[in-house]
Amino acid sequence: MNILVLNGSPSGDNSITLQTVRFLSEIFTDHKYEVLNVGAKIRTYEKDFSLAEESLRKADLILFCYPVYTFLVPAQLHRFIELIKEHPIDLSGKYASQITTSKHFYDTTAHEFIRENCADLKLSYLRGLSADMEDLLHEKGRREAVSFFKHLLFSIKEGLSEPVFLPNFSRETFVASQCEAAEKTKQEKIVIVTDLDQSNEKLASMIERFRSVSPYETEVVNLREFPFSGGCLGCFKCASGGECVYKDGFDTFLRENIQAAAATVYAFSIRDHSMGYRFKLYDDRQFCNGHRTVTMGKPVGYLIDGILSAEPNLLELIEARAQVGGNYLARIASNEKDPDSEIDSLSKELAYAIENHYTQPANFYGVGGMKIFRDLIYLMQGLMREDHRFYKSHGFYDFPQKRRGRVAGMYLVGSMMQNKKLSKKIGANMTKGMLMPYQQVLNRLSKLKGSREETDKNTSNEE
Repeated sequence: MNILVLNGSPSGDNSITLQTVRFLSEIFTDHKYEVLNVGAKIRTYEKDFSLAEESLRKADLILFCYPVYTFLVPAQLHRFIELIKEHPIDLSGKYASQITTSKHFYDTTAHEFIRENCADLKLSYLRGLSADMEDLLHEKGRREAVSFFKHLLFSIKEGLSEPVFLPNFSRETFVASQCEAAEKTKQEKIVIVTDLDQSNEKLASMIERFRSVSPYETEVVNLREFPFSGGCLGCFKCASGGECVYKDGFDTFLRENIQAAAATVYAFSIRDHSMGYRFKLYDDRQFCNGHRTVTMGKPVGYLIDGILSAEPNLLELIEARAQVGGNYLARIASNEKDPDSEIDSLSKELAYAIENHYTQPANFYGVGGMKIFRDLIYLMQGLMREDHRFYKSHGFYDFPQKRRGRVAGMYLVGSMMQNKKLSKKIGANMTKGMLMPYQQVLNRLSKLKGSREETDKNTSNEE
């Protein structure tokens, strides 16, 4: 076969992910391999896409090869996918898969993003390989890579591919109604980050209505107007001091104009099953903050133009991003059904969250994501010094193996339960024992409530 590798890493030939492809090409030598460094040379392909067209037409198998960046593919690869869709190239029937490296932080949403876009391009998609960054250095990782490629070849030979489910995206969305502006009674500010094309009437109407009904002053930051020098290079130059290698001022702009706000609302039209290339560029460049959840505690909301119900992966990504960042996801307002009421509800929910400093405990998305980061930063603290200081000061290093008293207690209980006589005696009271700390909380609350009622009664009698 002619195998075309779309290397989405901005590191080009120095990509860690690409080394897995090179390893496989040395073993499976019956095929022709061509590598396009689309991540490192995205500006070149933007100027002249014909450099990639012939390679895409010749390919029997297209391999998307990239490191996972902030829940998805790097912005540069995202842009290349846009370019493919912008040019009339028939890829239907060709096979596609992907190889990624990461620390398994939301590699699932990245893989699903590629699968969805392969369906758009009518490619026959086969499930990809999600490897740890260091897998190729170990026998187990090399064995798994070979096994993956053998299965890939078997699937192609047998004409197998993943089933395609394309929801109905043809339904009409609505324009939000304009209304009288509410009095701005609050001192704090909400920033609206958008990728607004002025011809996009529907998204513009949603933004305007939100600005009208919000009791807070709002500021719009249009990513189309910021002079980005480029996408994140993954160079780690910001790891020690937090300063980006680019000199376009984004790191300062981010901290002073966006992260300083009381809340953030993201406003976008759904593009390619995502928030669009510019938002991906914006997300990737926030790596100048490393893995520090610098806006935790601040609520976020979304204004979305598009058929949101047909985008489960995007919805998962939005919730996961809020969870990992420690941000209360106030509401997602779309124009799929009733934009006016959804926007008004978002405004009320955000106002409540800001005024009451409302937060919620993290669910699986937040807990699981932060545990991956916790272990990563602890191991790499010598390089990621700003991250390490942040994690240490906020108590993120909550390793369970350091809770020696709890571990010892469980050994004691386990030993007792191994004794048949004790186990039989304890078994019936085990649940009661587990409930004792909770009962103490309720008892304290009951006493406090009784004390307050007595105080109120005495005060009433005195009056």
